[in-house]
Amino acid sequence: MPDLSRYKGIVFDMDGTLIDSMGSHAVAWQQACEHFGYPYDGQYIHALGGVPSRDIAKLLNEKYGQNHDLDEVAEVKRQAWLALDDDLTVIDDTFKVMQRYEGTLKMGIGTGSERDNAIRMLTRTGLLDRVETVVTSSDVTHGKPDGETFLTVAKNMGLRADECVVFEDTEIGRQAAKNAGMDCIMVIDGKIELPA
Repeated sequence: MPDLSRYKGIVFDMDGTLIDSMGSHAVAWQQACEHFGYPYDGQYIHALGGVPSRDIAKLLNEKYGQNHDLDEVAEVKRQAWLALDDDLTVIDDTFKVMQRYEGTLKMGIGTGSERDNAIRMLTRTGLLDRVETVVTSSDVTHGKPDGETFLTVAKNMGLRADECVVFEDTEIGRQAAKNAGMDCIMVIDGKIELPA
């Protein structure tokens, strides 16, 4: 378990960091890609974890020379994801960090998911009541890798960026933490990577 005593706040990413939902997102993106005729590249999609769906649709249009409506692609992906009968589970390593520092450090969530999806998932897993603030792609102008999501979480908790540490599972999320001026601890395949 990492020693976070030098911080005043923790910012958790949600998908793949706190909640094991990345597999469901991958299936939903595969279905959306098939619907719109994009070639499906699972590694590429996974690498975009944390990027808002509308932005991923824009990247797919650019990558494959297509011109689909971004909101329509995002909505088809969202509906596919909602239709999946997934049992959401909390990732044990990061949940233990949450339990360890609950009441000691302020905690918030910064996610690339849309607000309604995020609140639904956090409610179903019992995590919503454990955090002070949830900032989603619906709440910011610039999604990850921009630092706005994490900076907004810090602001909502009344903290400076340098007082917070981020837990993330993707390179884009790590870049967002760096762009926000925050330290970042990576969660890879559900396991916390302790800094050297």
